[in-house]
Amino acid sequence: MSSSRSPLPITSELAGNPVQDLRFALKMQDRAGKPLEVVDPKAVRALIALMDMQAVLGGAASHWGGPSAFAEINSALYALVFSKVKANGQAWYEMFHLINDAGHCENALYALKALYGFADLSIEDLKGFRSIKSPLTGHGESHLFPQGVLLSNGPLGSSLPQAQGLCMADRLQGLHRLTATAISDGACMEGEAKESLAAIPGLAAQGKMNPFVLIISDNNTKLTGRIDKDSFSMKPTFDSLSALGWEVVTLENGHDLQGCINAFDEVFQRAQSNPHKPIAIHAKTIKGYGVKKTMEADSGGHGFPVSDARDLRNFVYEIWGNQDLPSEFESWLEELEKQGLARAEAAEKKPKDVQIKEKVQAGVAKALVQKRKDGLPVVSVSADLPGSTGVAGFQKAYPEFTFDVGVAESNMVSVAAGFSKMGYIPVVDTFSQFGVTKGGLPLTMAALSEAPVIAIFSHAGFQDAADGASHQALSYFAQVGSLPHTDVFCLATSEEAEVLVGQAVEDFAQKRKKGEVPRSKIFFLGRENFPRTLFAKPHEYRLGKAHIVFEKIVP
Repeated sequence: MSSSRSPLPITSELAGNPVQDLRFALKMQDRAGKPLEVVDPKAVRALIALMDMQAVLGGAASHWGGPSAFAEINSALYALVFSKVKANGQAWYEMFHLINDAGHCENALYALKALYGFADLSIEDLKGFRSIKSPLTGHGESHLFPQGVLLSNGPLGSSLPQAQGLCMADRLQGLHRLTATAISDGACMEGEAKESLAAIPGLAAQGKMNPFVLIISDNNTKLTGRIDKDSFSMKPTFDSLSALGWEVVTLENGHDLQGCINAFDEVFQRAQSNPHKPIAIHAKTIKGYGVKKTMEADSGGHGFPVSDARDLRNFVYEIWGNQDLPSEFESWLEELEKQGLARAEAAEKKPKDVQIKEKVQAGVAKALVQKRKDGLPVVSVSADLPGSTGVAGFQKAYPEFTFDVGVAESNMVSVAAGFSKMGYIPVVDTFSQFGVTKGGLPLTMAALSEAPVIAIFSHAGFQDAADGASHQALSYFAQVGSLPHTDVFCLATSEEAEVLVGQAVEDFAQKRKKGEVPRSKIFFLGRENFPRTLFAKPHEYRLGKAHIVFEKIVP
């Protein structure tokens, strides 16, 4: 039996240390007072805004609030890492694992890396962000951009446990590498993240971890609004980190650049001197930082709030302190303004579509609201995405029958099973990819517990293409089609959704009244606008019945 601790050889594809002069550098100091060049966070935010607008004009959504909250944290982190490895004469990835769990904030890292010239990224490359030809997807993808992303991210909480594995493997090999992982407060609601929050300090105490630093961006904000208002306060969770075995360092102002530098510098030294005690930096941030309107918004400007390129200039100017923009930003801004104008002119010339179109989600909301009005005990159990999935209309009409468990899809389905067992008709909702993966085991256990649920899973297929592979549900039918006591449907129009979701609720109620166990119903739907109906005349829909849309192909 071999006692070797050596793994199979794998050559790192990560780009090496930056060699070009840093763009938009600020002259700062490390904790010892030595000079330290740091990327100006304002430049990162300006580039995020320009990238996001480019993506919007290309037909893709994007993120602003979360990435803007991480700007100072990322600037300080990468400046310190590159400074330390330069002094030691090593490649940065030989001394550090830098992991981003907050995948929706990856555009902030693309911008930062372009200013370093890291992985040969340039500002010009950022213009392809979220396009089909670019490796710079909405969330970090290791298989597309291995020079800059070690672990793919996207589903919140999924990269932290993988980072735990990296750190444990380093310990097994006897390497002296520190793992630093950035995570959002919402991601800390996920079950797999909570498992790592407990396991990392526990295993570190047993000598099975290398130095580990966790950086939490806490702004009490998720996609739909304030976490403590919509779901529950995360303060007890963060307070519990000390009891779990973490050393907790509180950074009261995560936008104080020098404060971030000092905190990270000190924490790195302490973590490396005592790998038995991982350190969590609890950084208080403001989602949407840099623009007053998004800073004050309940959602923090989660998605990019500018839809018309003609409004972009004021947005970027505010980020830049209402001063003249650098030539690189000004020229890109002018390009976007021209593209936006051309797009608006083309839209005006385009013949009006006589066919009424709307999101399939509209029918979902109508059905649920109507069935509640009819007296059926419908309850909505959500995991932060009701505005995207279509159940927001029901939740607005019936807040007393709405329960948001936070960013926790597995918990959502299991909670719904409990409601079902007590005689309610529970409706869960999330993106298809999260529903079939994180919800897979809970859906199975719900069926085995004779506690069926109705699921609304949106953004199916390749319609969430720009977000990257982590969000693209391409095997969703296969993943749930074999679940016991479960029926699976794909909704094509809002008219169909209104009827079929309504029928599913009615069927659920009728079977319960007869003492029978209903089957779970899973409805998949897209994210775009579709015709309200596919039929010229009134059509009768029935669950489980196929519909003939065209009897022959018309040239």
